[in-house]
Amino acid sequence: MAIERFDKEAAKWDSNPFIHSCAKQAQEALLKHVPQLSRDDAKTTVDVLEIGCGTGVLSFLIAPYVRNIYAVDTSSGMIDALWAKLAAHETIKNITPICTLLETPDDPILQSADAGGQPKRFDVILCHLTLHHIPELEGIFSLMGDLLKPGGMIALTDYEDFGPEASKFHAKFKWDDVCRHGVKKEEAEKVMKEIGYADINVARAFSCQKKLDESYGGGTMEFPFLLVMGKRPGS
Repeated sequence: MAIERFDKEAAKWDSNPFIHSCAKQAQEALLKHVPQLSRDDAKTTVDVLEIGCGTGVLSFLIAPYVRNIYAVDTSSGMIDALWAKLAAHETIKNITPICTLLETPDDPILQSADAGGQPKRFDVILCHLTLHHIPELEGIFSLMGDLLKPGGMIALTDYEDFGPEASKFHAKFKWDDVCRHGVKKEEAEKVMKEIGYADINVARAFSCQKKLDESYGGGTMEFPFLLVMGKRPGS
């Protein structure tokens, strides 16, 4: 099970240089292409949901630019590590870690995460290196749409399925925890159009060098990353 693997890997997650370099490139792409994150009033008005936050590497990079980040992950080990990092950085007050499997926009754990009265809806939903662990895209894209405020936007970053070589992103012993070897541009666009997203834009935004497992002969390989964007359906 992927959750069990991530629970075990959580303690050493932040020691992987690739995790940080990839998150940094994702941050730069998001700040460049997502208007809500660069608004003058973003620090006082923009609320972000990050699905699949891990230990919060990207959350920490985005936090200085927005009002709130609700950082969600199914791995309790990852969320525990995020809580520990926040305890060590007491000046960061706008990240709320949440351990839950989101299946409805009114998930009780998400909705009870603070004392807010109204159901939580978000200006931006982020999801970094998580889509390839999700069995089918229709459900998660639909759920994200329901979690957005009017005019809100999804901005999702994951490596691209550019052909058979994309499978080398993970060592073969991890393949059972991977639902797809990257995201296909055409599939993401098709699903989003069917759901009714507006202003759909799926394009390569950056690339990351990753060390390959020894079973592939070692060395490194460059993987292109897609930025998947769209506005709330019907808004």
